[in-house]
Amino acid sequence: MKISIKNLSRKNILLFQEYQSARKIGGIGDIWLNANECPIGLFFNLRNFCFNRYPECQPKSLILKYSKYSQIPDKNILVTRGSDEAIELLIKTFCSPKKDNIITFPPTYSMYSKIAEIYGVNNKQIPILFDKKLDILNIKLHLNNVKLIYICRPNNPTGHIINKFDIIRLLQITTHKCLVVIDEAYIEFCYEYNLSHLLLEFSHLVILRTLSKSFGLAGLRCGFTLAHSDVIGLLRKVITPYPLASPVIDIASQALSHKYIHVMYKKVFVLNQNKLWLLDQLSKLHIVKKIFESKSNFILVKFFSSLNIFKTLWDKGIIVRNQDHEYGLNQCIRISIGTKQECFHLIQVLKRIYN
Repeated sequence: MKISIKNLSRKNILLFQEYQSARKIGGIGDIWLNANECPIGLFFNLRNFCFNRYPECQPKSLILKYSKYSQIPDKNILVTRGSDEAIELLIKTFCSPKKDNIITFPPTYSMYSKIAEIYGVNNKQIPILFDKKLDILNIKLHLNNVKLIYICRPNNPTGHIINKFDIIRLLQITTHKCLVVIDEAYIEFCYEYNLSHLLLEFSHLVILRTLSKSFGLAGLRCGFTLAHSDVIGLLRKVITPYPLASPVIDIASQALSHKYIHVMYKKVFVLNQNKLWLLDQLSKLHIVKKIFESKSNFILVKFFSSLNIFKTLWDKGIIVRNQDHEYGLNQCIRISIGTKQECFHLIQVLKRIYN
C-alpha cells in the first residue's frame, strides 16, 4: 500500500521555506564573496588518527583553551557544532512550542527565525530604528511570553554595531524575564566592542562565538556559548551526546594555540585593510547608491540596479549575496571581504559595468 509521506509530516514543515545558505544557492566561479568566509585558508595535520572511540561531549582540553583565549571561566563555556547549533539548542531548551516567543530585529541573520519556526515558536520582529538603535519602548511592550532575544552584533547582513548602552538597557528591562543572546560571530574584526565582560553583571546574558569567520575554519563547524553556569547546565542536558567529531576537537584545539591565535590576528588585520581599500573604491563608483557602515568582514552595498549587477558578477564568476528580498534592503548586495587580488578584480568588473 502506497502512502503519502507528506501526510506524516508536521504541518508547519510542509509550509516551511528552508534557509537558503550560500552553498545551497550555488554558483560557478573563482571568486566567492557570498558566505562571509575567511579567504585565507590554513592547513592542519590531524594528531589523532584513531577514531574507534566516541569523543567527549564537552572536551575539557578544548574548553580550557577557549577559556584562556576568551578570559571566561571554563564552567561558563559550552562547545557546539558552530553557532547554528547553539541558536537551536537555546530554543529547544527554553521555548515551549505554540506558547513561547523569541524577538529578533530585522534585517538580521534569518536562522534565528527559521529555527524558531521549525520548533513552532513565534518570532516577534521589531525592526531596528533608523539611527541603528533598539526600539526599547516597543520591546518593553512585547515581552509577554518571550524567552529569548537574539541580537547579531556586528549584525549580519548590515555590518553595524548596536550601541552598548542600548544592550545594557535591554538587559536591565529583561532581568528575570528572558535571555538576551548576543551573536558575536564577527567580533574578532572589532574586538573592542565585545560584551563578554557583561556576563559577570547579567546572569541572563548569553554570548555566541565561532571559529568559522576570523579563524578561517568555516568547514570545521565549531562554536562556543558563553553564559552563566546555570544556563550552561541546562544546555548540557539537551545537547546531543557527541556534538563534535574527534578531528574537529583536534583541529579546533590547534587553532586556539598561541601560534594560530597570532596568525588569526594577522589575518584580521589584512582583511580589515582590504575592507578599507574596497570601501574607498566602491565610494567612487556612480552605480553605488549607498554603502553601509561595517564592523565585520563584509560590506553591504545599495546599488542603483542591484539585480543586473548581481547577475553580471555571477556570470563573471564573482559570487556575492543578493539581499534585495530582506527587510529594508531593497537593491542591496552583501560582499564578503576577499583577498586583495579578489577585491581588485571585483572593482575592475564593477567599473566595466558602469562604463
